[in-house]
Amino acid sequence: MNQEKKNLIINTLQSLFSYQPHQEYNFSIPETKEDTQNDTSLEPSSENSTLSSNAPKNVFPTLSVNLEVITSRYNTMINSDIVVREFSLTAKNKEYKAFLLYIDGMVDTTSINHFVLDPLMLRNLSNTYQNPENEIVKEAVSSNIVVRKVKKFDLPTYILNHLVPQNSVKQLDTFDDVASSVNSGNCALFVDTLNIVFDIDVKGFKQRSLGKPENEMVIRGSQEAFTENIRTNTSLLRRFINNEDLIIENLEVGSLTKTKCAICYMENIANNDLVAEVKYRLNNIDVDSIISSRTIRTIN
Repeated sequence: MNQEKKNLIINTLQSLFSYQPHQEYNFSIPETKEDTQNDTSLEPSSENSTLSSNAPKNVFPTLSVNLEVITSRYNTMINSDIVVREFSLTAKNKEYKAFLLYIDGMVDTTSINHFVLDPLMLRNLSNTYQNPENEIVKEAVSSNIVVRKVKKFDLPTYILNHLVPQNSVKQLDTFDDVASSVNSGNCALFVDTLNIVFDIDVKGFKQRSLGKPENEMVIRGSQEAFTENIRTNTSLLRRFINNEDLIIENLEVGSLTKTKCAICYMENIANNDLVAEVKYRLNNIDVDSIISSRTIRTIN
């Protein structure tokens, strides 16, 4: 086979199987009347602005919808210190479904039990009044005609004035305000049929001075250390990181001691693969006891 035939075969194969991209592509899209008439697709609408992530979202009057929002926002399925307490309250002999939202370790559970749950759940003369709709404020008789001044029943006002004997109670209407309140140590009361939330001051985190670190002394850094029980330590993190994206997952390490450990990370910042790797390593530690974090570091 001479050289000319070889070149012919090579050129044929290159033309069939090789591809040379063009340097420039000239194309155009024809305009239509619909495209040129009042094109407002690029203009921000009021609906899109309300649905943006930065805009505050108002509380819904349906309790189940509010519960779904809170469950998604706080990741209650994996967050170990987020508590959602569902119950039914009685107001003027009528029951309403409700739930409390708070962070374990940040609140005083005694205050919640005695001054929030007891007045709302227990049936007494205050919440079993027999006139559920209207209340007679003043009554007068003139010429055999009875004139009554009736005050219409208002559930939020009734809860504030009769059922929650706390000294500091506020009404909130956005989920951002609710999250800021709960993250600071308060509890939020959601009631069905109400598009407002009751912010109740029940702060109960540790106020005494925490111990200084003995192994890792610092000069300019924080002098507080994780020397308390695990729930106090996680509440210390919550106080510094006032954000609902902070995830705290609990697990037990040690076949005999079953030492409680907490994996803490920011949901929108941490690498999910690294978090999964940490969980995998901790769940596969096969030892009898864990005394300190140094033991875990030595094993891994």
